[in-house]
Amino acid sequence: MTRTVAVIVGSARTGSFTRRVADALIARAPAGLACEVVPIADLPMYNQDHDAAPPAEWVAFRDRIRPMHGVLFATPEYNRSFPALLKNAIDIGSRPYGHSVWGGKAAAVVSVTPGALGGALCNHAVRQTLVFLDMPVMQQPEAYIGNVATLFGEDGEPVDATAEFFTKFMSAYGKWVERLTA
Repeated sequence: MTRTVAVIVGSARTGSFTRRVADALIARAPAGLACEVVPIADLPMYNQDHDAAPPAEWVAFRDRIRPMHGVLFATPEYNRSFPALLKNAIDIGSRPYGHSVWGGKAAAVVSVTPGALGGALCNHAVRQTLVFLDMPVMQQPEAYIGNVATLFGEDGEPVDATAEFFTKFMSAYGKWVERLTA
């Protein structure tokens, strides 16, 4: 059985390190795990006033997430937390209250930063939000990708140790999704 995973990238920047990491992870997905990036940059800001008649972009986003078996969140760290772009997408998917598209989906969080700490605070801020949304989050291996500018070669591919970690991470995530959807 092929299991589907939405990959949510919390950066819209052209040439984003986070998108590069997400693409490298997708390329290392194990057989039976189909990953697709679900764009979030053009989602209008969440406003409860629009719950009764949501914008078409919200409806389309929710419809893409709803059938997925899992969600892989890849996010940069902004000011020791995650960007508004990602929070907005999470909020849109969680509303209206009682109709969340996130509940029960196998989640994983990858934080990315050019700094040395690997976005650990950001990673845990996302995890805290996912607890409320009833998304079981893979605990190990954790993915705090620090010093990201040094982790890719001139060919755009992750260097050896990074490639090995990405493969190990995606193998574990594939098993996590399978376990939760069996």
